[in-house]
Amino acid sequence: MKAILFLLSFFLSAQSQAGELYRSIDSSGKVHYSDRPLAGTEDVERLKLGSEPTPDEGLPYETQKAKQFFPVTLYVFDECGTPCKEARQLLKDRGIPFTEKNLVTKEEMDEFRKSSQSNQAPAMTLGKAWVRGFLASEW
Repeated sequence: MKAILFLLSFFLSAQSQAGELYRSIDSSGKVHYSDRPLAGTEDVERLKLGSEPTPDEGLPYETQKAKQFFPVTLYVFDECGTPCKEARQLLKDRGIPFTEKNLVTKEEMDEFRKSSQSNQAPAMTLGKAWVRGFLASEW
C-alpha cells in the first residue's frame, strides 16, 4: 500500500513540474527545447503549454495593431438581406477582423439611428468613423 501511495505521489509531482517549456537559440543558431533556458543565450522564449491561442495571435502584427486602434463593427439587421451578406463577405474575403452587431430590438435600432445619424444598413464603424450603406468600392 505504501509503495502505491509513493508511486502515485511521485507521478503527481512529476506532472506538476512538466508545466514549463523554453525555446532557446544558441550562438550557432541551433534551437533547443528544455524545461529551463539554455545558459548563455539571450534568445529565450517561454512557451505556453496547454493554452489555446487567442483569436488575434494568428493575425499579422499590422492587422492586430489596426484592429486595436481602428476596430471595425458591422451593423446589420434581419431584413437587410443581400447588402448585409455582401458587406459581411467582403470583410471576410479581405481578412478584416470585425465585430458584427445584429440589430434586433427597438432599443438597439434607436441607438443605431442616434449614433450613425442614419437608417441605412448595412453600416460599419471604422474606429470612430461611420460608413453607411454598402458600396464595395467605398468599403
